[in-house]
Amino acid sequence: MLAEIQRTLSRQSAAIQREEDGASIAQNTVVGAPESQIPSSNKEKGEPSEHERDPEEASQKQNPFDDVPDGGFVAWLQVSGSFFMYFNSWGLTNSFGAFENFYTVNGLSHKTASDIAWIGSFQAFLVVLIGVVTGPVFDRGYCRTLVVVGSLMVVFGLMMTSLCTEYWQVMLSQAVVCGLGEGCLFIPGIAIIPQYFSSKRAFATGVAAAGSSMGGIIYPIVFHKLEPRLGFSWATRIIAFIVLGTQAYALAVMRIRSMPKFKRSLYDPTAIGDFKFMVFTIVVFFAFAGAYVPFYYIQSFAVTRNIFDQYTAFYMLSILNAASVFGRILPNFLADKIGPINVMFPFTIFTMIMAFVWAAINNAGGCIAFAILYGFFSGAFVSLPPPVLTTLCPDLRMIGTRMGMSFAISGLGLLIGTPIAGALLQTPAQYTATASFCGGCVAVASVLIVIVRVAKSGGRIVIKV
Repeated sequence: MLAEIQRTLSRQSAAIQREEDGASIAQNTVVGAPESQIPSSNKEKGEPSEHERDPEEASQKQNPFDDVPDGGFVAWLQVSGSFFMYFNSWGLTNSFGAFENFYTVNGLSHKTASDIAWIGSFQAFLVVLIGVVTGPVFDRGYCRTLVVVGSLMVVFGLMMTSLCTEYWQVMLSQAVVCGLGEGCLFIPGIAIIPQYFSSKRAFATGVAAAGSSMGGIIYPIVFHKLEPRLGFSWATRIIAFIVLGTQAYALAVMRIRSMPKFKRSLYDPTAIGDFKFMVFTIVVFFAFAGAYVPFYYIQSFAVTRNIFDQYTAFYMLSILNAASVFGRILPNFLADKIGPINVMFPFTIFTMIMAFVWAAINNAGGCIAFAILYGFFSGAFVSLPPPVLTTLCPDLRMIGTRMGMSFAISGLGLLIGTPIAGALLQTPAQYTATASFCGGCVAVASVLIVIVRVAKSGGRIVIKV
């Protein structure tokens, strides 16, 4: 099956190359044409002909995504590959709640909840921080290299985690090595989609981003079922083998459609002066700081409030991630119709409401309802930022660099959010304080997203942004 797919991809690549060669020949023919064949309208208006214009200026005006196929077999293969890139990057990050619960009760029981949360938060932070490097590397055409390096690092990190007995060992293997490997997978997973989709770009991104939720469902269940039978070491190793197999598929199908014609830098100086870009980066910072708190602490919440026993409480994380599958796809489907910023604002509001309601829950029905609704609405925080950044980017050829910059800054929210929430659990207010912190961060994000919308739309209400 993989061999057939690779042959199909090879034929597609050859066809694309023939089209580009044909276009190049046609362009050279026009450039070399005598003056008599130059359209008279240009000469009458005194405008320079195509061959008289500055080539660099013409390149700047050309949109590199004007001729994207916007679908097709090969395009959806890229989405399937991106799905597994999310599955093995953010999916593993979303699964840390299962590991945290294990570390709290068994392996690292002498550490506080805040100490253990630093492992998962630093892992998530590195996923987005390394985007500063992987974004431009992807822009230079090294997609397959990033996939190979990232896959091997994640597998190696998990194998080393299976041998860990000390806190610093877990921090080094699971947080640092896995985090860096997942970061190598994240940016290629989202940056390749705009090369194959235009009007369906946000929906395709949402389908790919659903992989993070599926990973957040499957990996905790695998760990929960295997750890009592095989032990922590072999449960973690089996997860590593799943990563290896699924990444082999992603490596087989993913192809860059067009190579960039100029080198990207690691840093875009114009982004700092871009008001909309910077404000939206702060939006994502506060969203990341607050939105992931329930993913880390919903299990311990259900046990501490005597809502569920330890075994049943585990499934709250899986329910949360299962609801996020729909929260990844539906918002992005709507984003193609009415604009990603228009969709992100109401989803941010509802996430904020659910976060403040969390502390008042004291029964099983309420806990399950919260997991479903919060998982659905918060799903937009993973799937919508890439389409929004694409909308805000004035030059789509720099989208990889800008995404890397934005996620590196906003990733600080992932780094500090859950440890702060864990520290608040040590106060007398416990989960009331934690839920308030979660809701407060998302509330700030909801206010700032309004500012981004006004700046982008010019104050108009009925407009696709």
